[in-house]
Amino acid sequence: MTRDDEADTMILHRYLQLQREVLLFKLEGLTERQVRWPSTPTGTTLLGLVKHLTWVELGYLGECLGRPLEVPWPWETDDAATDLDPDGELTDLWARADESREDIVDGYRAAWAHGDAALRELPLTALAEVPWWPEERRHPTLHTLLVHLIAETARHAGHADIIREGLDGAAGLRAEVSNLPELSEQQWSAHLARLRTIAEDATGR
Repeated sequence: MTRDDEADTMILHRYLQLQREVLLFKLEGLTERQVRWPSTPTGTTLLGLVKHLTWVELGYLGECLGRPLEVPWPWETDDAATDLDPDGELTDLWARADESREDIVDGYRAAWAHGDAALRELPLTALAEVPWWPEERRHPTLHTLLVHLIAETARHAGHADIIREGLDGAAGLRAEVSNLPELSEQQWSAHLARLRTIAEDATGR
């Protein structure tokens, strides 16, 4: 791996790690009920997003690079299918009652470690195989996988941000950097009321 390659890898990893940590930050301070609560018509939950991205990381930075885990994937069971999900396609998108928050978070961190090992050992030009991608894009480089993974993690971190705000009103990038204007509760309420008025006025046009 060249010095330039190492520098590029470090930059990409830094952006990925930020989004990983943002996702876990959205769990802090919530009850077990809140982290498991389905917040959309398709049942999106905060713990489900963490589980999903665990499998995403193990897929792209593990299996697709010919570096599978030497043990079963987290939450991989023989009875994943249910009457409501006969093909087990939703397995990684929600947390069962017998799965603890700690186990799910630990599984995600283990996936980070597995993927980070690949980043340390492989050049960005290393070729992968993504069986579920179209044939013409099925053999991307590690660089492409990383960009894709950053985009997918950021997308789901955004989902988590909206879900968290809906659960208890908390919003912001992370504890030390909210990335939001410093407005009072009264100012936010006035802003919200103004937006609702604009939406109502637009509806009547």
